Formats: sequence, structure tokens, C-alpha cells
Amino acid sequence: MRTRPLKVALLGCGVVGSEVARIMTTHADDLAARIGAPVELAGIAVRRPEKVRAGIPAELITTDATALVKRGDIDVVIEVIGGIEPARGLITTAFEHGASVVSANKALVAADGAALHAAAEKHSADLYYEAAVAGAIPLVRPLRESLAGDKVNRVLGIVNGTTNFILDKMDTTGAGYSEALDEATALGYAEADPTADVEGFDAAAKAAILAGIAFHTRVTMDDVHREGLTEVTAADIASAKRMGCTVKLLAICERAADGASVTARVHPAMIPLTHPLASVREAYNAVFVEAEAAGQLMFYGPGAGGSPTASAVLGDLVAVCRNKLAGATGPGESAYTALPVSPMGEVVTRYHISLDVADKPGVLAQVATVFAEHGVSIDTVRQQGKGGGTSHSNVVESGGEADLVVVTHRATDAALSSTVGALRELDTVRGVVSIMRVEGE
Repeated sequence: MRTRPLKVALLGCGVVGSEVARIMTTHADDLAARIGAPVELAGIAVRRPEKVRAGIPAELITTDATALVKRGDIDVVIEVIGGIEPARGLITTAFEHGASVVSANKALVAADGAALHAAAEKHSADLYYEAAVAGAIPLVRPLRESLAGDKVNRVLGIVNGTTNFILDKMDTTGAGYSEALDEATALGYAEADPTADVEGFDAAAKAAILAGIAFHTRVTMDDVHREGLTEVTAADIASAKRMGCTVKLLAICERAADGASVTARVHPAMIPLTHPLASVREAYNAVFVEAEAAGQLMFYGPGAGGSPTASAVLGDLVAVCRNKLAGATGPGESAYTALPVSPMGEVVTRYHISLDVADKPGVLAQVATVFAEHGVSIDTVRQQGKGGGTSHSNVVESGGEADLVVVTHRATDAALSSTVGALRELDTVRGVVSIMRVEGE
């Protein structure tokens, strides 16, 4: 074993960073044995040096992150501060001064991954970011390395624990969105400002990373169609149950059937209870991968939190340190296919549409005509009068108001959008209550 230690700079010492520092200290001997050389925590850059950090020597703390990554004797920089800047500038500076980088920064990798990979390659450095997607779940490396000889056609996953917790509580307890969000916040699953989670920004960044790796093409967060779950109601959850489904916020990355393009999207969707993702509960994550030779694979586990994310960071640290000792670098960006990202309008799936309609003769015929005129085939129809009477094929026509639920066969998103626009023009349609895609069939 080499006796000179590999020196590591840590940028950020919050929930994840402090756990990384703790494990590096308590498991130092094991890490050294696995790497082939000792690793030494050489400095930790923080914003609040006055904060008490149990078990972390005060002499390691600095507020000058730039000076830390410029030292020249740093072998690996671990970045867990998040956000675009100053993280991007610090990572680039680290490459320029001979360090490889391990990052948990999904937003930065999704927005500027190509430039970061180019900088790493220019300076013969590594850029690893397993922790940027799905916490402790090994996902980036299996896609980038284990499945490198296969053709991945689809990645479908629950990649945000906060939203899965909220939807799970709505499904199991009958709670509304606000009530479930309050519980998630009280338990620490949701931030004080939950926008990044509930509006799908967090999941969209992860979808961009997964799509880029899976399809060997460049996909940024701007390419990902994004919808949050704030409009999901208890009625949507109940309707899904009647169909034998549950509602999940899904990240879906797909290769077109002709292989000429890809799509990436994040939105709530109904999935059958028979699908493996339907059983993912609480704040857990799971990703379902469909590959040509390997078939269907599922990766499951805790997707966030200090210890799970630190586990992914340290796995990357071991890999990068081994590369350093070997005088080599690991896999960089693979974007040789250069496939275009198709717009959401070209996505083909099924839909669940809930309409508030006048409960009188001829309504169903009018609605069916609109669907037919826009090339969207109806699978099932269910109408429930406001008083509770339900019919599946012959509409209850009692005069007054009713909820009409239409489930379609597969159609393009553009065709569905034009259908909904025309439905809103009908005098007998008082409102389009909700639209939800049906996936996983």
C-alpha cells in the first residue's frame, strides 16, 4: 500500500457533508484498504465557521473555498454545496489545479454537465456524481458502466422521496394534498420551501441526467417536460383506485420506437397496482430500467438523507482515488448518438380525463364526437351524478350536474391537448376537472 495519503477537500458540511466527514474519519482504515492508499481530509469549506460541528477538527474549517481547491496538493474535491454558483466555478478551478471531483449536485450536472465533462477531460480528471440521482441507490454507475454494452430503451422512476411520501399518504389515508404536505414537512421530508420537490424541478434534473447517460446523448433540464403534483386531488387518487391504479410522480425517459429521438418528462401519472413501482412507499425511490438484452431491471432504496447520500459520495470517492493511483480516469461523457429530444406533444400514452358536465341527454355523444374528431380513441367512460349514481356505458341522465370520467387508448399528447381545448368549448362541459396520464401498462 502507498503510504502518502490522497488528500481530499470537502466543499460543504451540512447534512451530507458532515456525514461524509464522519465516515471518512471512522472508516479511514477500511477506505485505505479498499483504495490502496490512505485518504486524508485536508480541508472543509463552509459558509458559517462559527457553527459547532461535532467530531470535526476546527483547523480543517475554512471559509475560502477557492483557496482550498487551488492548493495544488488536493487530489479529490468533494462538492456537496449544491446550486449552480459558486459550485460550477469551484469545480472548474479544481480541475485546473489537478484535482478530480465527486459531486452530489444534480442541478449543476443537469444544467451544465457537458461543459463540466469537457473541463474534466481537458485536465485528465474524473467527474463522478452517483449521489446526484436517487441517493444511495446505485444507478448512475450501472447505467454508465454495467449497461454500457446494452441498449437502454426506457427509464421509468420515482426519484423524489418528498413527493412519493405525499402521494403515498394521500393514497393510504385519504388526506388531501395540503394535509399530506404538512405531515411531510413535520417529519422533515419536505423543506420549508418545498417548491423544488412538489413542482417537479428536483425530479426533472435527475431525469435529464438519467436520459443523457441511458441514451448516450445530451439532455439538459430545459429539455425535460415538467409538471408538479400540486393539482393532484383526493378525487384523482380515488379515481385511480377504481381503475386498480395508484398515482406517482414519475420521471420517464424514453427512446423513440424508431430510435431517432428521445423524450424526457416528469409528471404525476396513474400506474397499475401490478407494476413494481406501485408498491414503492413512504419516501423511498425506485427506478425501473428496460434494456434490450438485460430486460427489465429495478433499483430501489432510500433516495435522500445524509447517510444514504454520503454512501454514494464515498463510493465515488473510492473509485476516483483508485483511478488516481492507477494514473487513469474513469468513463467520461458519452454523447455519441446526439439524438434530438422530441417535444412533449409527440409523447404517446393513455389518459384519464375528468369532466364536470351537465347531466342531460346527449352529453356523452357530444363528448365522444370531440374525441373522435381529434383522433383520440376512448377506452372506457364512467359518469357519476353529483348525487352519487354511477354508470359505465349508459350515462345517467337525470338533469343537473355529473362527473364524467374518460379513459383513452394511446394517443399523442398533442392530440389530447387539442381534444381538451375543444371540450372546453362545449356548452355542456362546465369544466375539465383533471387530466392525468396512465403509464406502466
